[in-house]
This record gives sequence, C-alpha cells and structure tokens, in this order.
Amino acid sequence: MRASRLVSLLLLLQTRGRMTAQELADALEVSVRTVYRDVESLGAAGVPVYADRGPAGGYQLLEGYRTRLTGLTAPEAEALFLAGMPGPAADLGLGPVVAAAELKVLAALPGELADRGGRARQRFHLDAPGWFRHPEPTPHLTALARAVWEDRLVEMRYRRWRAPREVTRTVAPLGVVLKAGRWYLVARCDDQVRTYRVGAVLDVAVSDERHERPADFDLADYWREWTERYERDVYRDHARIRLTVAALEFMPYVFPPEMSRGARAAAGEPGPDGWLETTVPIESVRHAHTELLKLGAEVEVLEPAELRERLAATAHAMARLYPGAPDAPAGAAGPPATPARPCPLTPRADPAAPVRR
Repeated sequence: MRASRLVSLLLLLQTRGRMTAQELADALEVSVRTVYRDVESLGAAGVPVYADRGPAGGYQLLEGYRTRLTGLTAPEAEALFLAGMPGPAADLGLGPVVAAAELKVLAALPGELADRGGRARQRFHLDAPGWFRHPEPTPHLTALARAVWEDRLVEMRYRRWRAPREVTRTVAPLGVVLKAGRWYLVARCDDQVRTYRVGAVLDVAVSDERHERPADFDLADYWREWTERYERDVYRDHARIRLTVAALEFMPYVFPPEMSRGARAAAGEPGPDGWLETTVPIESVRHAHTELLKLGAEVEVLEPAELRERLAATAHAMARLYPGAPDAPAGAAGPPATPARPCPLTPRADPAAPVRR
C-alpha cells in the first residue's frame, strides 16, 4: 500500500509540478505528516525531490527528471477501459482518437492485463441519457470543445427561454459537461461564469483570439456548486396539499426528485381515512398544476388559492367531458371513500426502471 502511494506521489509531482504538502495530502487522502515521511523516503531512494520554502513554496522534482515507471495493476487496467466513454467521446469528435489510444494501450500491456481490460469493457457499459429521452442534437459541440481546449474566444448565437429568445454572446469557454445525457458549456461572459445548454446553441464562430483561463477555476467544483444552486433556485415556492398514502408512495415514479423528496420529508401522519397533509416544493403554479394532475383524485391542494382554482377548473372541465361517472354522484364532496391506486406500479419497484406502457 505504501509503495503504491509513493509511486502516486512521484507521478503527481511529475505531472503537476510544484505542489504543497497539503495539496499532496488532499490528493493522496493522507495526513500532511505522512506526506513529509513519504517525501523523505523518495529522497533516500535517490529521487531528486526538493522543497521551496515560503508562501509560494512546495515540493517539486529536479527540472528534467522523468520516471519511466508506468506499470499498471490489474484493477487500474480494468478501470482504464471503463473510463473511455465511447459515446461522449464520439460526441466531442474524439471517437477515433479514443479507439486508437485504446488499441495502443492494449498492445503495450502484458497479456493478462490486456485480457482484464477487455473483459471490463465487455461487462460494463455507460448509457448516460434517461429513459424515453432522445439524444439532443449538438451540431456545434465539437467546435466548442476545440475552443475550450485551445482557450479561444467564441461568438455564439443562443436560443434562451425568455425574450428576446435569440441572443448573440462573445464568451470565453472554460469547459464542457455531460449531465444526464445533455451537454453544457461553461464559459465566462461579462466577467461572470455562466452555463449554456449546447443543444440551444444555434451558431458558433471560433475566434483566433485567445483568452486567459483563470488560474483558480476548477470545473468540477464550479459544476457541483452550480447544480446545487440551480436545483435550490428552481423550486422557490411551496404548495400545501393533502393526499393519500398511496399517492405519496407513488410520487417518486412520476414527480421530479426535488418535489418528491420534499413532499415525503414534510409529510405528517395519515388519518383514519388514509389521507395526510404535506408541503411540496414547486417551480411555479403552472408547473405544479401539471405535476399534481398526475395524482388524479388522490390529491387536494389547500394552498395557494391560485393553484387550487386551476385544478378545480380542470376537474370541472373533465367532468363535463365525462358526465354521469358512477363513482361521482351529483353533489358529492371530498375524497372517495376507497381511493383507487393511480397506477399498478408498487412502491417497491425501481422508479428509474423502464415502465411498460
């Protein structure tokens, strides 16, 4: 275990250059004291690693030193071929490059490791898009990825949801992200880092002018913070509802995760009639109206009044389309005595699994 860590420390210094003891400790998931001991061991073994003192200091290898230590363990060989992601690589225009690189790696590996890498690819497959969602066309993804790689400014025409619908922006691309089968561009625009859906980009002109990438920008950190903020900001309002236990159990199958989690977390105890009260996060009255209709007669909106009125109007309109329903006598009020399940799915089924329709 320690030998593997020493190799990792050496390769970190070789690939990243100067690193502080704390940065090495974070990367290796060990204490700073352990890093001190490991650096001493490398030095004792003849590796030319030295330390610079001061605020801008750190450990680094003697300039020009390179190790030829490139051996792979069996688990590393397996993981290497799981990380290829041929589908996303093809979207980026790198499909042939990834395939060629894999062939070269396979040719260089010993027989046993090559076999294990091939078995991993045969046994595991990544399919990023969700169920019932067709891949979004992204004709400008390759050009944007090239601009990201080369730090070039881009002028792009973009379609957004609010007026004016089409805008032209000059942006400094910082990265591309694949999320749930959709590609996003992270770029700096007007001194702010913003996120754009690549499928909404209508036209792209890559400039010859380069931009300076912020030294402290980390794409993974930005994306984690942005997605958390986005999910938090989308569901700004709440609706107070009463519904059956069966409807609450059914929510994960038909509701967005944030709405389902919020409703289940705030749910009270059911009464003798099997109904309970809770609050559900909503994006807007219009959006909540569409979502809550999925639960049919097993949910009643208490607040806000506008949402209750919308659902009531829809219910009356449907009653006019289907007059004389045997379970809805004239003048009846309140929930049915024995509410029907909205769907034959049971709560034990996997919400992410495909549903036969």
